[in-house]
Amino acid sequence: MAFVQSALGRVLAGVLAEGSASHRSIADYLMRNPMRGTALKIEEMAEGCQVSTATISRFARDIGFASYGAMRSALAETLHSAMQPVEKLRSSIARRNSALSPGQASMEYAGANLATTHGGLTQQALDDVARRISGARTVYVLGLGMSSCFASMLALHLQPFCQHVVEMAGPGGTEIAAGHLVHIGPGDVLLAFSFPRYAADVMRLAQFARKHKAGVVAITDTPSAPMVALSDHVLYASAAHGVLPSSGVATVAVIEALVVSLMVSNKANVKKAARLSEALAGYLLGSTV
Repeated sequence: MAFVQSALGRVLAGVLAEGSASHRSIADYLMRNPMRGTALKIEEMAEGCQVSTATISRFARDIGFASYGAMRSALAETLHSAMQPVEKLRSSIARRNSALSPGQASMEYAGANLATTHGGLTQQALDDVARRISGARTVYVLGLGMSSCFASMLALHLQPFCQHVVEMAGPGGTEIAAGHLVHIGPGDVLLAFSFPRYAADVMRLAQFARKHKAGVVAITDTPSAPMVALSDHVLYASAAHGVLPSSGVATVAVIEALVVSLMVSNKANVKKAARLSEALAGYLLGSTV
C-alpha cells in the first residue's frame, strides 16, 4: 500500500490507467511484484510481462528513467523507503508481543491494521466507489468463507440506499452465488471481498462479471492481492495477523466508512435514512408507536 502511494507508485498507476496495452502489462507487473522487480534482469522482466526487452527499455524511458537499470534502482529505493515504517511497526509489535498475552497481542495487530488502513484510505477513493454504487442498476455483494460475514454486513447497510442489492452467496456458497450472477450486465456493480486465504471462486465470478460489462469493486488487503487486477476500483483494508489467516477489524471499518460516504453523498440518501428510521421506530425497544 505504501509503495502504491509513493511517487513512483503513482506514476505506475497512471500508466495502468491510461497507457498502451504493453505498458499497462509492465506497470501492473511492477505494482503487483515490486520486490521481485528490484532483482529481475531485463530479460526476466520481459518474460514475466510477456513483452520484448525493447518494450521494457522504452517503458523505463517513457516514465522518466535513462535505462532499465536506473528504473530498477529507483524501484529498490522507493520500496526501501516505503517499507521502513512497516518494518518498524512489525518490529515494535514483535518486541511488545514477547511481554503480551495472545489476546493482547491480537489487539495490537487490530490497532496496527486500523492505523495502516486509515493512513492509506482516501476520501476520494470512497467517494468514487459510493458514486459507482449510487448509479448502479443492481449491486451484487460477494464474500466467500470468512468474508461472507462482511458481505452480509455491507448488503444490509446498502439496501435502504440502492435500487436493488443482491447478497450473492450467504450460506449457499459458490453455486448460489453463480446463480445470482446470471443476470449481471452493464450498469451493474459487483462488490467483492477477498482476503487471505484468497478464494479462487471469487476471482472466477469477478471475471464473469467483467466479461458481461459490469463494474467490479474489490475490498482486499494489499496491492498484490489477486482481485486487484480484475477491479475497476479497490479499497484496501490491512488484514495482517500473527495467528489468524487474516484480521477483519479494518475491513469492518472500511465497510462503515464506505456506507457513511454513500449516505452523505446526496440529499436523497439523507431522506432515505430518515424514512428508514421512521419505518423501524415501531419495532425498537422503548418506542411509543
